[in-house]
Amino acid sequence: MYILTRLFSRFLAASSTLLCALSLSVTANAVDRIELRDGSVVMGTVKDADAGTVTIDTAFAGTLSIDQSAIVGMTVESGLVLQMDDGSVLETPRLEVADEQLALSEQTNRSYALEQLTRINPEPWELGDGYNFGGLASFGFESQRGNTDTDELNYRFETRWESLVDRFRVEAYGEVNEANGIKNAENWTARGRYDRNQTGNWYWGGGVSAEQDLFADLDLRTSIGPYLGRRFFTEPVFELEAETGLAYISEDFISADDREYLGSTWDIHIGSNYLGGDSRLYIDHKGIWNLDEVSNIVLNTTLGLSFPLLLGIEAAAEFVYDVNTGAVDGTEEVDQTYRLRIGYTW
Repeated sequence: MYILTRLFSRFLAASSTLLCALSLSVTANAVDRIELRDGSVVMGTVKDADAGTVTIDTAFAGTLSIDQSAIVGMTVESGLVLQMDDGSVLETPRLEVADEQLALSEQTNRSYALEQLTRINPEPWELGDGYNFGGLASFGFESQRGNTDTDELNYRFETRWESLVDRFRVEAYGEVNEANGIKNAENWTARGRYDRNQTGNWYWGGGVSAEQDLFADLDLRTSIGPYLGRRFFTEPVFELEAETGLAYISEDFISADDREYLGSTWDIHIGSNYLGGDSRLYIDHKGIWNLDEVSNIVLNTTLGLSFPLLLGIEAAAEFVYDVNTGAVDGTEEVDQTYRLRIGYTW
């Protein structure tokens, strides 16, 4: 009898250990679940929800971005902070969505639809606390064909501080050219802008800039003035932001006569992650129109493709097309630049 009792006790202990191990295994392997409108189900780990897109890491297809409007059901097996479109911030130990409605605990007497969810686990600045800080520092080699054929080293620095209320932006870029071992140009541009957010993705702001372009006989061009801007599209697959304004322009030339005028200015930025893999297609276009001499227009257009390498390092290929219909005598109106660069982002 004693032996049977000992064996039974060991059996119970072993069974308890096995059940605990199985329970831990199930918990460790718990996965999140997203049910789509077409009936398909995606399993993985939900990482984020922002700008109408839910991001989930899967074992079979890597990281997927799913349009929030395509989701009818979702289960997230971890604690979350939810930001809603009415400004409410809710904490929940587990998120469940059924029939496009959020199932919340008794902490709130309101019900929310999935379309009202704006962010999962928002950062402090997204809740109005401080600024989001980011930027880029890069350099690269160019082959330029325009006023002359040159080989050159280019550099770029840009940074931004962004909150729910306003945004600061600073950028500087330039090039050092050599022909046959002799330095023949040191061209650069620096810009600073401040934006104040308004309703409906509108914002107003003011900016200053300075530029030197020895190939165009330009010793210094300075600009200062206000502008009005809007973010028309903010989805990662297609971003469109545009600004238009007025500026006081002063141009000091090396040989030609200096000039001052009131100018109409505009900036357009287009970006897309359509190619996937965290790559980014982008177009940056800037313009100045001399309102005193309407035939005088300065345009700068950059078409680029950037893609991450590792540890915040990215590579990019760019095509730059510059037009200056008011170029002084002896200089070309059009410059074309092909640029490769590598840099660090944060």
